[in-house]
Amino acid sequence: MPVSGLPTSRPQRSFASRKASHFDVEHVENVGQMTRQSHHVHVLDSVPLLSQSCRVDSLMRWKLICFLLFLTPEMHATGPEGIPRELARQRAEQVSDVRYDLQFRLAPSASSVAGYEELRFRAKAARPVLLDFREGVVSKLVINHAPAEANVESGHIELPASAIRAGENTVSIEFSVPVATAGKAITRFEDKDDGSEYVYTLFVPMDAEMAFPCFDQPDLKGRFHLKLRMPIEWTAVSNTAPESDTIESSGGAQQRQMVFAETRPVSTYLFAFAAGPFRKVHEEPGLPGLYVRKSKVNRAEEEAPGVQEIVAQGIQYLSEFFAQPFPFPKYDLVLIPGFAYSGMEHAGATFLQEESILFRMAPTHSDYLNRDILLLHELTHQWFGNLVTMRWFDDLWLKEGFAQYMAYSAQASIKPNENIWKRFYQAIKPAAYEIDSTKGTTAIYQNIANLKDAKSAYGAIVYSKAPGVLKQLAFVVGERNFREGLRLYLKEHAYGNAEWSDLVGALQRVSGRALNDWAGSWIRRRGMPEVLAEWSCDGKNRIDQFSLAQRDVLGEGGVWPISMQVLLSYSGSTPIKIHAELNTEKAELREAIGKPCPQYVFANDQDYAYGRFLLDNRSQSAVMEQLGEMADVFQRALLWGSLWDSVREAELAPREFLQTAVRCLATETDEELAQSLIRHVVTGLHRYVSPSVRRELRPKAEALTKEWMMHSPNQNFRILGFRGLLSVAESEEAGAKLREILDGKLKVRA
Repeated sequence: MPVSGLPTSRPQRSFASRKASHFDVEHVENVGQMTRQSHHVHVLDSVPLLSQSCRVDSLMRWKLICFLLFLTPEMHATGPEGIPRELARQRAEQVSDVRYDLQFRLAPSASSVAGYEELRFRAKAARPVLLDFREGVVSKLVINHAPAEANVESGHIELPASAIRAGENTVSIEFSVPVATAGKAITRFEDKDDGSEYVYTLFVPMDAEMAFPCFDQPDLKGRFHLKLRMPIEWTAVSNTAPESDTIESSGGAQQRQMVFAETRPVSTYLFAFAAGPFRKVHEEPGLPGLYVRKSKVNRAEEEAPGVQEIVAQGIQYLSEFFAQPFPFPKYDLVLIPGFAYSGMEHAGATFLQEESILFRMAPTHSDYLNRDILLLHELTHQWFGNLVTMRWFDDLWLKEGFAQYMAYSAQASIKPNENIWKRFYQAIKPAAYEIDSTKGTTAIYQNIANLKDAKSAYGAIVYSKAPGVLKQLAFVVGERNFREGLRLYLKEHAYGNAEWSDLVGALQRVSGRALNDWAGSWIRRRGMPEVLAEWSCDGKNRIDQFSLAQRDVLGEGGVWPISMQVLLSYSGSTPIKIHAELNTEKAELREAIGKPCPQYVFANDQDYAYGRFLLDNRSQSAVMEQLGEMADVFQRALLWGSLWDSVREAELAPREFLQTAVRCLATETDEELAQSLIRHVVTGLHRYVSPSVRRELRPKAEALTKEWMMHSPNQNFRILGFRGLLSVAESEEAGAKLREILDGKLKVRA
């Protein structure tokens, strides 16, 4: 974005200091009333002036820093919109050792939440400090035990220099923030099944400031201590386990109060809570907790063992791979209906979209494996993203790319018979190649000048290209060096922040290989290479010429450093595999000279490299003849992908591809590859061929999917057949068959 049985130590605060950090319970009850009485914002009449003490080489830097941070105590600073990088940099230099004591009162159907916060931090000097806070109302502000005017402007609260000390500072704030069914950091969900209500938070990338005043940037990590008051029938889940759970009476009504242990240092976007009549299902020692709304308990009980077991196995694998135990005191999974993302990896508590875990339709085997990837992706974030967090969101790809890559790595270890790296190729590469071959693509690294623009960095480049490039990186440095480099990186930056250059440095140190140029090409440059093998054989049936050539698919020039494994395939004998490096536009592959003449050549065997790898004409013809009988499903998937790329690049007639695909689908046994081919057939019929060719081929596709749906002995293919028929059906006969299913007249075997 993301356990029980894994206790870890943490610094303990004394009871006296903790008691002193909270205001009186009756005071909590009055926050809402005080908030309602204070809706106006105080604005000082004075105009901001630059301090005479400002001295910086760059004029622009000088103006910005002085304007934001070095105003005299008498002056009022209008904060910038959002969180500019320069503000974040200066704050990270000025502020440290951040601790949040937070209290919220949660009530059903409320449009706002009353809160109290005690914020503690160390400041390098007595200078103004900006807190981030938007869409809420501050009713009381106390800075270092002195009342202060609560001036909220442009999403910030200014703490004036006159109130800030060099060293320890304490800020107490009473506030209220909005709650809504959508569009807010605190979201309310009403369960239509039983009328229950649930409340949950989602702060990524910079929405924590919509829930409480904070330093809402990833490199100002803090320790969070949370108290929630809520209806007696509710419970809550947060980053840590509850240290107390009590029932209290107030005004004749009983309420539940849960206090959660202080967290380890985490970024604001990784702090979270969810509350409501959740139920914890399938509690087993050593397995992560699983929470679900009460109306879905029975359904969740069915899925819980599989969900919890894959996560427990993932924890074991990743802990060993990273040589770093699970980095937080516990791990829970919370299923959230209608959640905005498939998952969000809060430290110690991942929130998951309920529909991604509890399938609404009959799932195939691939659906279960895809769910595993989601769970392992969010789990990996506990190390890559939570233990070590990017300093700024321009390195968003670093945590997301690694989470995706390591999810497949973990699944490949846990389920070695599932051909996981074939699945990685099919799930990851096509989406990346599709966008990377267009002028609208971007580099993996995207400059984010202001955190308010961070959401623009999400997309196929981050989630698909980045893990594909990381697989290439692992091949470049070697699996062992790759693992040791990750271990060093996590060890050196644990519970802190890092940048891409820090990881490159760690990998260079363990591998002894210079990687800066490689990183510059693949991370900061957009697009990808197209690679073609050129070869010929002599009269003795031996290779006498073999070269590899590359071009930039966007036509923007330059070359890419590419490491690959070249496959020479033979009928009835073992293929030859050759490691190759291509760092120029064209290079001879000397290792291939003199080898027996192959039936076909493929330059990206095992999918180690990233780019478009097209087949030469001779290889293309041989592959299209042999695909139906090819035993290696990973090889089949890669070659089908290359053929489809050839269609898209007008190097292969669409009709030839579709005819071959329909013919081979009749005997295809791999569910995921069959699903991929059905998608290509549908796309080809609708976008790449004439109406006459479409009329010729469509009945064959309809007949194939209908046959799977009604008669396949494999349940996965029956489901795939139904889904495929929905996509290709155009004839009256196919439409009638689907109507019979919808009317309940025709049953498809489960």
